[in-house]
Amino acid sequence: MATKRKAPATTEDTPKKTRAITSFFVAKDGGGGKSADGPVSNFDTDAWAETLTDEQRRLLKLELETMHVSWLEMLKEVLVTEQFLGLKKFLEDEKMAGKTIYPAEQDIYSWSRYCPLNTVKVVILGQDPYHGVNQAHGLSFSVRPPTPAPPSLLNMFICLKNDYSNFKPPPNRGGLLVPWAEQGVLMLNASLTVRKSEAGSHANKGWEALTGKAIEVVTQKRTRGVVFMAWGKHAQLRCKAVDKQKHKVLESAHPSPLSARKGFFDCGHFRKANDFLQERYGIEGIIDWNLGEKAPPANSVTAKKAVNTSDTSQGPGVQVKDTTNGGAKKKGKKEDRERKHDDTDYDSEGLDDSDLQFVLVSSRTGVGLTE
Repeated sequence: MATKRKAPATTEDTPKKTRAITSFFVAKDGGGGKSADGPVSNFDTDAWAETLTDEQRRLLKLELETMHVSWLEMLKEVLVTEQFLGLKKFLEDEKMAGKTIYPAEQDIYSWSRYCPLNTVKVVILGQDPYHGVNQAHGLSFSVRPPTPAPPSLLNMFICLKNDYSNFKPPPNRGGLLVPWAEQGVLMLNASLTVRKSEAGSHANKGWEALTGKAIEVVTQKRTRGVVFMAWGKHAQLRCKAVDKQKHKVLESAHPSPLSARKGFFDCGHFRKANDFLQERYGIEGIIDWNLGEKAPPANSVTAKKAVNTSDTSQGPGVQVKDTTNGGAKKKGKKEDRERKHDDTDYDSEGLDDSDLQFVLVSSRTGVGLTE
């Protein structure tokens, strides 16, 4: 299914203070095309805000101004809990202490705006936002140009190329996944913020209650069926309560370079997701995974059998190459670290994996992507 590609915005379309909150969230066909189910929401954000105390309104200003109304309606009870308000106070303290927090405030809830609740068909679960400069922007695994795709995302592209030989990554070595979100792919981290250069620094502070509720809401409201991509043990635990009769839960190793070799590359999740979506939504409900500017459609009906990631002689595909010591494992400290992090859910940007270099090579174009 071909999807018209829009030029990526350099900044989020955050509402201005002078505009009414509800006027900002006017859905464009639900944000997800023909497969959107029902109206976005009739929730009156301003009326609900009037029921809050002054302190609650102050602490929840960001949520009131930037969270999509379809999600705000469903998550509002979590927002007023002591735990979540405590999280907001913690974030205030971090800011007052001069800590750099990622993503930028206006991007924390970008997942909710790109992917309103009534459009969700696929959920890709992450754990922690990227903690490097110019990386995190509110969608798990995604980065805005000109930031190059990080290692975990490059491994996702390898998996995609194995599922669909005509898959094209973003131009200029990029990693922007907004086109997926606009088709109903919810890319959600367990923690929505992180301190610069400190992976997991905002874990267990209160975000998990909110994002866990978001997953619960998806399972309850998206009754036609949703695909959950659970990569790594942490994501799999988060999907434990998902009704597998209604929804599809796809499990594999995490795409981090330190664990992807344990079955991620040939897991077939992107193809399997479209097979499920075609069954539940019809051919128009599948996701066009292509990210190239002039990419042909990725149709689950015409998907080719996955190719071996290390053997380009079998046809067009992607080759992953470990350039350390001719592809051989280093002994000692490296193996210890790999063993420790094999099942990590943190994106590889949070790990010191300088002695692991993965090269993504398209046998079709001959262009190499290194990270």
